[in-house]
Amino acid sequence: MLNLTEIKTGKRILWNEEPYVVVEYQHSFLGRGGAVMRTKLKNLLSGAIIDYTFQDKDKVDEAEVTKSKAQYLYHEGNEYSFMDMEDYDQFVLDKGTLGSLADYLVDGTEVTMLNWNGRPLNVELPIKMTFTVADAPPGIKGDTASGGDKVVVLETGMQLTTPLFIKTGDRVVVNTEKGTYVSRAAEEK
Repeated sequence: MLNLTEIKTGKRILWNEEPYVVVEYQHSFLGRGGAVMRTKLKNLLSGAIIDYTFQDKDKVDEAEVTKSKAQYLYHEGNEYSFMDMEDYDQFVLDKGTLGSLADYLVDGTEVTMLNWNGRPLNVELPIKMTFTVADAPPGIKGDTASGGDKVVVLETGMQLTTPLFIKTGDRVVVNTEKGTYVSRAAEEK
């Protein structure tokens, strides 16, 4: 059982017999009324987001979410197919469940699969991933009045703001949590 003070961003909890992840929280002390915790919870089964206020006396169970390795195979429409690397079972997650994670999926990408009661919930990606730039407008010498950035398109179709020197065909490292450019990838020899 988790106390009010143990409910933090990213914590997976069991609420109304379903797994949720805490997206945001705000702890408030109300003087004689005690403490409350205002939270924004994302249902890991449906993807629905709810606001809920926990009272000082409330306790919740931590959701028993297990992790295993999976590989992204392909997508068709809004459905993304994965294969469990242990038993080779295939499963499908929809774009609504994956959210912005779908922008980082390239065929063959290894991901961490989140399971609850033997059911795939979602996937986790590495924090830093490397992608090829599919399309980049030319950087014009001396064009730094706008901050020296430009928007490029990655191999997945995702748009990313990068420095002016990035060109089509370059490999770039992207932070998948923030969706930001990190660096140019080291060249393989």
